[in-house]
Formats: sequence, structure tokens, C-alpha cells
Amino acid sequence: MKAIGYILFSLLFPLSAFTQQYYVRGEVKDEAGNVLQNVTILQHKTGYIFRSGAAGTFGIVANQQIDTFSFSLEGYQKQTILVNADIYVSVKLKQALAAAGSTKRDRLCSQTKNLEKEEQKSWFTGEETYASLLENRFINTKRFPSTGMTLNVDRASYSNIRRFISLKSFVPPDAVRIEEMLNYFNLNYHEPDEGKLFNIRSTLSSCPWNTDNQLLFIDLSSKKLNLDTLPPSHLVFLIDVSGSMDMPNRLPLLKSAFRLLVNNLRDKDSVAIVVYGGTVGVMLNTTSGGEKEKILKAIDELEPGGSTPGESGIRLAYSVAKNHFIKEGNNRVILATDGDFNVGMKTEAELDELISKHRESGIYLTCLGVGMGNYKDSKIQTLSERGKGNFAYLDNFKEAEKVMLKEFTQTLYTVADDVYMTVDFNPEYVKEYRLIGFDNKVGALRDSLSAIEGGEIGSGHSMIALFEIVPTEINKGAIKDDFTIGKIADLKLRYHLPGNKKEEVFNYTSRFDYTAFKELDKCYHFSAAVALFGSLLRSSPFIKNADWDDIISLTESSLGTGNDLLQKEFLSLIQQAKALYTKAKKKKGGTAEW
Repeated sequence: MKAIGYILFSLLFPLSAFTQQYYVRGEVKDEAGNVLQNVTILQHKTGYIFRSGAAGTFGIVANQQIDTFSFSLEGYQKQTILVNADIYVSVKLKQALAAAGSTKRDRLCSQTKNLEKEEQKSWFTGEETYASLLENRFINTKRFPSTGMTLNVDRASYSNIRRFISLKSFVPPDAVRIEEMLNYFNLNYHEPDEGKLFNIRSTLSSCPWNTDNQLLFIDLSSKKLNLDTLPPSHLVFLIDVSGSMDMPNRLPLLKSAFRLLVNNLRDKDSVAIVVYGGTVGVMLNTTSGGEKEKILKAIDELEPGGSTPGESGIRLAYSVAKNHFIKEGNNRVILATDGDFNVGMKTEAELDELISKHRESGIYLTCLGVGMGNYKDSKIQTLSERGKGNFAYLDNFKEAEKVMLKEFTQTLYTVADDVYMTVDFNPEYVKEYRLIGFDNKVGALRDSLSAIEGGEIGSGHSMIALFEIVPTEINKGAIKDDFTIGKIADLKLRYHLPGNKKEEVFNYTSRFDYTAFKELDKCYHFSAAVALFGSLLRSSPFIKNADWDDIISLTESSLGTGNDLLQKEFLSLIQQAKALYTKAKKKKGGTAEW
């Protein structure tokens, strides 16, 4: 009877009803008193993870009055403290310092010499995370004539933007990286001269969204490697097969993508497959590219399930790559994931440190992002940057085909490492300048130790970089008098050949040679339209005189007979965005804030 009574008592009055609950409240700031949002807060008793809010504050329910919590944020030292729920918690995180002898730095996309770093509040959307960016501003040429930018083949931003708009969703401003949008189209390729690795050209014209200003287009093209003479490759497919990948646009899409890649492999190439999910292991030992059926069978057998132990998967993949390293070959890990690591290392800072250890090993890293809802753009971007590699986002099968089949050599074969360009403007012709795109992460700008590092350029890649320029009176007069003697800027491209630590330099002088915008080649009209599209999505303060119709008109002027299908798709994307954003603006009574 006693036992029955106890059971009835337990059912009617659960133990939890008698367990007192406490509410831990507090705030997180940096040493200067600035609030820190999205700080990771680990409750040691339960293992639960929480985040600080927009004002840096937090509120957490606890079952005991005193508990231990850890606070961590990229760029800051982790802090673990004992908390009493009766006392308001005020946490101050110190900026992380590089360890003695460490070369780890936050990476800048662009940098102007002697220019003070600025700050911007972080921006988040739902469960997806993006590295908060600060848009480049106009810079006085006399005070700061020299600026630099990291160059790479990343193009993930454009396909991610396309995914948002196709789903009739607003695009998070910090998901918009204009340099990657321009990279996506591989515009205006010019074969470098015999014996040269790069070709650089420049064009000066008027600015379509601000007629008082000018646009400087800088074209860069890299040498195309001969497929027949490419060195052997050892590729490690590192594939996320966790439960979060169990959707048609995740693991099934990746399996289709890898099948396309396998079709490009030669007998002298080799592949291994490492997976992480419910288990972490080698699903296919290193196998010749000639054994396609065996590789494809291993890909087809992949099934999703379990947690996401990304750290363990990365460690194992690099171990396999090292054990089968091909000297003077193309050694690369291809990580495919939605980036939702939930076991082991989770933060960008922890993953950064892990990947950086392998940076100088000669093993490259290509990252393929998929999915929606919990897609962690910032984590995957960090991995590709620190892993001396590139980054693409696959939103559909056509994109997989573009990246893995059509742009196979650009994605997987490197012609130059650590590529960055410095531009020294001539103050006689340039009063102020603004680099469009190449915006820096707020965290990197806060870090006094951050530095600019070069990126990876693949075979046959072309890119266009844009500067908006405020011309001097001499500049205006020279155009009026058709006087074209002089220079706008000196360009210096610095890079390393793969496997070589010697720095190479390619010099180019941008002459003062003005062309009216309507007389420019169509590719420049198109690149200006892409930049304007990205700027409007970011609600840039520098394009107040432009609207959706201006982008549509500019894009239409760039399309000719036999134009590229990707450019037609871009026009359709603008039209969809116009309908989406205009409708929202009307609902808000004429003002739109995204």
C-alpha cells in the first residue's frame, strides 16, 4: 500500500513541482563598455547553450541558486565564472591576445594603410548566422592614397542570395558580399601573355548611380592550366551525414554534386571519403579515380543521421590527406555541410584555430555549403579562409553542375596562393575613393592584431573589382579637354606560387583613359548592375539615387544576342527582388527597413 501511495503521490505531485527554480539575469560587455550580443553562454550543470541578446543581456532559468557558466565570443578570451542567481551578473570579456609565437590573426578582406578601424553592431537573422560586415566608405586620397584587398575565387554569396529571393525571403544584408557576386560570373576573361600568370586591365568611366562620380573597373584574369598536364590530385571528400542533412536540398544534392566531380577524375587522381554524423569514419579508403563505379557506389550508400561532430570529421579528413599526400600534386579536402556543428568545437574562433594548424601543410580546403534555416555561412566562410581554400554555396543542382563540372579547374586547381592587390591612387586625379565590396568583418576591425592575408586564385579565373571615385577638378578638366596623359593609380599584385614561399609581384599602371559609360563593353554595364544590386540589398547609403528600375535598365543594356543564360537569370532575380521589396515598402508606409 505504501508503494502504491508513493506512486500515486509521484504522479499527482511530480518532484519537479517541488524543485525551486531560479532566474539568472545579466549582461555581457567588452572592456570599453560596449555591449556584446550573440555571446555563447554555456550552463555547466545542464550543458545547455544560450546567447546574449541585442542589448548584450540574458536571462536563464536554473534549478539551483549557484551554478557555473562559461562566456565565449570570437575575438575574445573565454571566461568561466560561478554565478549566484540572486545577484545581477555583469561580465566583461577581454579581447583575445595572440599567444607567443602565434601567427593567427583575424583576416581582413581589405585594408587602407593608417586608416583607423571602425565598429558596427552585429546583425543576425533567425537561426542563420553571418559575419557582420562594415561597408567601405569614401577615403581621402591625399591622406590615405594606398589601399589593399584580398583576392580569391569565392562566389557563395550570389547563390545564397538567389536562394533567399527564390523563397520570397528578404536577404540578410551581411549575406551580401559584392566581390563574390562579381566573381560568380567570371566576366571579361583575357588570356595572360605567354609566360605570365596574370593579365590586368583597367577602365575609367562615369558612375551610373552618381553622375558626379566615376567608376574604376579593374579586371584580373589568371592563366588557364592545361587539363592534360595537371598534376595528380588526392581529394578527401569530407561529407556531413548528420540528421540536419536529411533534406532534399542537403545530402541528396551533395551526392549529386560529388557524382559530377567523380566524372572529371583521371586514373592518376585518387579519392577518399570521410563522413561525420552518427559515426565518424572513413567510408572509402583512397581509391584511384579510374575506379568510378566503386567511388559512386560509396557516395550512393551515404545516409543521414545523428549529431554533427564536425571537429572530429575535420581532424580525420586531414589525417587521411596527410597519409596519402602527393608531393607536387593537388592535395585537397572538400568539406560539404550546412555548417551546423553541434558536437566538439562550435565557434568560428575554435574552428579557425583548428584549420589554421593545417594551413601550411600544402593541403587546400574547398567548402561547399548547402541547406536553409540553420545554414551557418559565417562558420563555413571561416573554414575556407583559414584553410587556404575557396567557398561555394549550392542552392540547386544547376549550381552544383556549375561549380563541380563547368568550373572544375577554377574550384580545385590553384595557380597562386596568398593573392592580394594594393592600389596606390594618384591624388592629382582622385579626390576620394570607395572600394565596392571587400567589406570587413566587424570582429576583425575590432581586433588590433588583425591583418590582411591573400586568397587563392584558381585556373582560368577572371574577376572585376570596382572603385567609386570622386574626381578632382583636374580630372574633370582633363575629360572635358580630352586630355588622357597621366595615371589614375599604380597596382601591385602580390602572390606565391603553390608550394613556394617566395613572394612574386606583378605591377600594372592604370592610365587616365576615360570612356563614356554608354560606350563601355557590355560586361562593364553588367558588373555595374551586379554591384548596384548588392548595394541596394544592403541598403547602402551610397546609392540613394538608384532604385530597382535603374538596375533592371542597366542589366537590360548589358544583354546582347546570344547572351549568357546566367545573366538572363540575374535579370529575373532582380525582377523578383523588386516585387518582394516594393511590396514590403508599401506595407511599411513608404519606408523600408530590412
